[in-house]
Amino acid sequence: MTARHILLVLIATTALSGCLSDVPVAQEISSKFQNLTAPKKNLKQSDGDAEAEESQEEESEILQALIARRSILPSDSTYKSVADAVLAHGASAAGAELRSAKLRAAAENKNWLPTIGPSISLTSLGETLASLVVDQVLFDNGRRKAERRFAAADVEVAAVTLSEDMNERVFTALSLHLTALRGDEKAKMGDAALVRMRRFERIVVGRVEGGVSNKGDQRIVEGRIEGLRSVAKNAAESAASSRSELRALTRQEFIGLYEGEIDVAGNRHVEPLPVLRARAEAKRTIEGAKAERARQLPGLSASANVTGSGTTGSLDVSSEQGLGLGTAARLKAIESTKDTAEQQVAKSRQTAERTQRRLEHRIASLQRQEADAERLAGEGRDTLKLFEAQFKAGQRSVLEVMNVYEQTVQREMDQLDAKFDVIIAQLELARDLGLLADGDEI
Repeated sequence: MTARHILLVLIATTALSGCLSDVPVAQEISSKFQNLTAPKKNLKQSDGDAEAEESQEEESEILQALIARRSILPSDSTYKSVADAVLAHGASAAGAELRSAKLRAAAENKNWLPTIGPSISLTSLGETLASLVVDQVLFDNGRRKAERRFAAADVEVAAVTLSEDMNERVFTALSLHLTALRGDEKAKMGDAALVRMRRFERIVVGRVEGGVSNKGDQRIVEGRIEGLRSVAKNAAESAASSRSELRALTRQEFIGLYEGEIDVAGNRHVEPLPVLRARAEAKRTIEGAKAERARQLPGLSASANVTGSGTTGSLDVSSEQGLGLGTAARLKAIESTKDTAEQQVAKSRQTAERTQRRLEHRIASLQRQEADAERLAGEGRDTLKLFEAQFKAGQRSVLEVMNVYEQTVQREMDQLDAKFDVIIAQLELARDLGLLADGDEI
């Protein structure tokens, strides 16, 4: 907006109130205002532009690190399709906050420009004086520079928050997808086991009717069949519930098979998102402390008051807070916030490292459990074949054969649980590292 446009707004405002009766006076104000501000504004713009360009050239390490993140999900997998669907419907409060932070940073990036504002006053004689006040800070102890950097750090915090939010949403969606697959496989396994258990039931019922076995054996078999039926039913309901939630989250239907584990080991060097967030928050805190420190100290500013009768100017030395006996203590308190911020970063880094190590050990433990369950299930199948042969030879009872089969089914389900728990733990680690979505797609 030019000076003439600003003055037109002032003219309209005063005209509506009935206080302006001399338009040539307004024109004289405009002429004097332009003559006064043109050279100073050009000089300040050149300095300010240099600062702005320098600020723009300073690439944010945190933002670059976020953009450089690449998803570890296989590009041709259902996992990647689920993640893409989440990103496509990923409207969140974190995204709105990032847009707001960018607007605030854009506004603060021009805080070196002079401030211009109308001033309308009523004198003791009943006359109305309209003027424009131009104020330019010459020296502020680095306050405005700190405010610009504070706004830039605020953008970094919002960007990390958005990355955390989207990775969390992708993790939730993938967990639901895997829970559905687990439920499908467990229900299928349970249904197959029920078919075989009913064969055992028919044998026991026949033996009871023939007087070879008693009713207690039949009740044991029926109870175990009922328990297995409950497991299969719960698994099917879990799969349906998870798919319903996934459909609400992605607006799509995903039906596939287990596609194996994901490789997180090659990305352990990536800095976790909680650490990036702590670094961004520390940077924002430090810049805020610098701005607050500058407010405690006196600064120098130049101001001009442009009216129809002339122009007056002044140099002002002032402090927003004022100097007093507590100023030194306030400055020390502000300086201490820098140490606190750095300690928070160190604490966050330690916590993230502990979490990463815990997840890595959990993954290794689950992989061992899966291998053990697979081995035990194989041994159980071999034992079952032996017991069935002995049952046919009259050396084993039907309950003994059924017990071995039930143990084998349980070990197979344990292997199934461990298999899915491994990949969920891997996804949890990838979520903390921000590796479930490409950074430039968030």
